[in-house]
Formats: sequence, structure tokens, C-alpha cells
Amino acid sequence: MKTKLSLCVLGIAMLAGAAVRRTAPVGEPVDLLIRNGRIVDGSGNPWYFGSVAVRDGRIVAVGRIGDLPARRTLDAQGKVVAPGFIDLHTHSDYTLLVDGNAESKIRQGVTTEILGESASAGPVLGPAVEPRQRELQMMGLNLDWRTLGEYFQRLERQGIAVNVASYVASGQLWMDVLGNRNRRPTPGELHQMEQLAEQAMRDGALGLSSGLIYPPDRYFTTDELVQLARVAARYGGIYTAHIRGEGNTVLQAVDEAVEIGRRAGLPVHILHLKVAGKANWGRMPEVVHRIEQARAAGVEVTADVYPYIAAQTDLHMCLPPRLLEGTREELLARLRDPAVRAELRRELAPGSPGWVGSQVQEAGGWHGVMVGSVHNEADRPYQGLRMDEVARKMGEDPVDALCDLLLREGGSAGAIYFLMDEADLRTALVQPWVGIGSDGSAVNPEMPFAGFPHPRFYGTFPRVLARYVREQRVLALPDAIRKMTSLPAQIVGLSDRGLLRPGMAADIVVFDPEHIADRATFENPRQYAVGIAYVVVNGQVVFEQGRHTGARPGRVLRHQLSD
Repeated sequence: MKTKLSLCVLGIAMLAGAAVRRTAPVGEPVDLLIRNGRIVDGSGNPWYFGSVAVRDGRIVAVGRIGDLPARRTLDAQGKVVAPGFIDLHTHSDYTLLVDGNAESKIRQGVTTEILGESASAGPVLGPAVEPRQRELQMMGLNLDWRTLGEYFQRLERQGIAVNVASYVASGQLWMDVLGNRNRRPTPGELHQMEQLAEQAMRDGALGLSSGLIYPPDRYFTTDELVQLARVAARYGGIYTAHIRGEGNTVLQAVDEAVEIGRRAGLPVHILHLKVAGKANWGRMPEVVHRIEQARAAGVEVTADVYPYIAAQTDLHMCLPPRLLEGTREELLARLRDPAVRAELRRELAPGSPGWVGSQVQEAGGWHGVMVGSVHNEADRPYQGLRMDEVARKMGEDPVDALCDLLLREGGSAGAIYFLMDEADLRTALVQPWVGIGSDGSAVNPEMPFAGFPHPRFYGTFPRVLARYVREQRVLALPDAIRKMTSLPAQIVGLSDRGLLRPGMAADIVVFDPEHIADRATFENPRQYAVGIAYVVVNGQVVFEQGRHTGARPGRVLRHQLSD
């Protein structure tokens, strides 16, 4: 009761402070004044007219503060002024090392990215080193770090336009100790994973993440994940999950995530909440009810969504999981084997036992699978085509076309899977505990390895504001902004981001609510969003009136230890 009362008093004090601070302290000019905008402060409260003053990277005044001396003034008349958007689920771990300007995210108003799902940037040890080096070499990068802390230092030396924070991934820990092998870890090996998780938490990780449809994450038992999650819990972290199933087994997968959080004693966050496969469309209310039950029972469960009905992952996820175990060379050998291909044709035939629950089945067949990013120049013509169209162009059946394409691509290529239903998406989107995460990377159209990405890389946040606020009115503007700002900050524990309040970090976006829109499509994804006027990161203007300024004031936001 004392803790709750203290929090209430603190909240009232913050609100009172915000109301009183309508005039900035006299004296030196503020560094930046954003005047005459509609303030949507991230709390969910209605907008009001006002200004925001910034000094030394922090907000010093918000509201009807009058004219202040300022080194720079931005006119926000007719525009919305909001906290910078926090992307709850991103894969920019390495693209930020290629281009720290983070163009596709900055141009959406994103000022903070949450990294590290499934395979975090660190630690990278033992069997994990060779595949990570190969992945980085395709981007023109070298592996010159080993721990998550060293990766953070690498980002800071280079400079980045956005802030970043990261989880440590359970699959990364498995790769470090066992490689991509499906066997039970010995007690000593599991203890080694726990030690690596503890080091990553001390390096500033937000908590533990898992991607339980992917190898080697999928090899973990619930009990083993609980043991690793307890390490994160000791340091005040959270558990974030790409749950083990999003189709027929979605309820069981939600239950597993809840169980991990309950037993380990930490909050649970579910990535890209969805129900996959036409046979499961309409089940989102069941999923929501299951999560509401967990919350009512005292387990802090949240989730995020992206505003699209298609997912993106690797093309090799069309294959049965058993084929993905082991090294790259072992996978390529299986793809060459005529006996394996014959078996695949039987398994992936509609109506067969292997068909049910497969990625191809959940996508409604081969036409529901679109080829995304490829690395082989000869395969570029297949980018943006559905797999049945690729098969026709190759003059092969879809299984042979899949295997041949993966062989030429070294076993890995991007793919987009059309899995979801719009009504289910809207049902998830309106839940008060659901925020926004793109599941995309910070890229630019000139990155050859980015290929043909999902449009969420370029359009997620403006799409929410255009389609689901302005056009369909599924969300009110203040609630949509809350889902992009203060709610994500609360979920991951960023105590000085997500609200326009005196003392908070000056991450700010100014946009035109009548014209903000995504332009990226599945057919032509490499198009920047429109309608963003200014983006400010830690008090510095990074984007203004259609151009990136080149500023890189982003920071690594390390989790503050609670031990």
C-alpha cells in the first residue's frame, strides 16, 4: 500500500509540475523552441495548443509558455507535436552499423529502437561466431565485438541517429554454447548460458527475448527458459517472446509465455500479436481473453502489433523444422537430396499431415509466400513475386523452385507470408496493453542487401496514424500516440522517454496529421513515408522538411540494474 501511495503521489506531482511549468526559467536562451503546435503529450490525454522548450537535450517547459529567447525556433502551426516514437520490435542491430542515419525509421518519426529478438548482437562466442561473421560480411561488416557491451560501444563510436536498447536473446545463448543442435543442454551448459545472460544484463540488456519458432530457440523447453528468465528477473528485466506458435497452437503458446513470466517473476511482452492461417481467423478475441485472464491473475502481460496482414521471415521457414537443424552446409546438402525433395512434396501437399501448421499452409498455399530480399544477382527478378509465380518462371514445381532458390542463396532469403486477417489486427490494435512495433530494420533504398523488404520497414508508424486514426477511426489520435510513446517506454522500462514533460529527454516528432501517410507497398516497398516535418533526438534536429540533417545524437539506453 505504501508503494502504491508513493506512486500515486509521484504521479500527481508530475502532473502538477507539468501544469505549473508554463514559463521557462529566465536567463540563457533555450536551445530549441517548438512553437504553436497541437501538443499530444504521450499520456493519452487530448491535444492542446502549446510549445515545447529544450535545453541540454532535455525538455524544460511544455504548454502555453509564451515567447522565450531561443537559439533556434521551429514553427509547428497546424501540426502535432508528440514524443518521438519508440519502436518496440526492430531488427536494426546491424543495419545501423552500415548506415547510422537510420533513414527509414527517422522518416517515420522513430527516435528509439528496441533490438535483440531471437538472435541478439551479443554475446557472440564459440559456434555462434562463424555464422555471425558470414551474415555480417554480406553487409560489408566485420565482427569486431563479442559481448553485448562491446556491441554497444561499437554503436557509440560510430554514431547513430536513433537511440537503441537491446535484449539478450535465448537463441543467441544456445548458439554460443551448443550451436544449432537439437539436444538437451547439460546442467553445466545451461549454467554457462545463465552466466552469459547475467553478463549481458550487467552490460545493460532490457531482459531476455526468445523467438520460439526459430532454431535454435525452438529447442528450449519451458523449464529451461524459466531458468534463463530468472536471471533477467534478478536484474529487473522483462521476458519478451515471439511465441512458439501463432496458428493452431496460439493459445497454448500464449499460456507458455505467461507461465514463464509467472514462474520467473517478471513481466511478459508478446511480439507481433497475431493469429495466423485462414482456419484461425476470427480467434483474436480468444487470444485477448487469454491475456486478460493472465493480467487479472497478476501476471503483467503486454504485446505489440504491426499494421499489416503479412509477416516477414526467412524463406527457409517454408521447410519443416527438422531440416533447419545443424550447419549451413548440412542444410544445403539436404536441399540437394532428391529423396528429401520427394519427402517435401508429400509433406507440403494440401491435405497431408505435414501441410497442417506449416508456414505454406498458414499462408494459404504457395501464392501466399512472396520472395523478398535475395543476395544473388541472378535471383533479383524473383523479388516481389509469389512462390507459385517463381515456380512457373523456373519451369519447376514449387518444392524444387524453393530448394533451388535457397541453394543459390546459400540457404537463406527474405520472404513475406500473407497470414493474417484485418479484423483480427484491429481487435488486437485497440487493446490498451498493445503497443506498436515494426519488426523491421532501419534501411535506405540504396542498401543492396536489404533487397525487397516488407513495407513495415518504411511505413509502420505513419500507417497507423493514416489508416487506423485518420481514415478508419479505429483509434483516437491521443491513444495511437500513447501506443507509440509512453506505453512502449513503460513496457521496456525507459523512465525518461515517451512523454512531453519537463525533465524528460527531448525526443520529439512534429507531423502533419492530415497528410502523414505510408507510401511503401508490398509491390514497391522502398518508399519513405510522408508528413513528418521535424524529428528531434536528444535535443538535436535530425530531420527537417524532407531531409536528414546528418546529425547522429542517438544513445545506447542501457537498462539500469536493480540488484
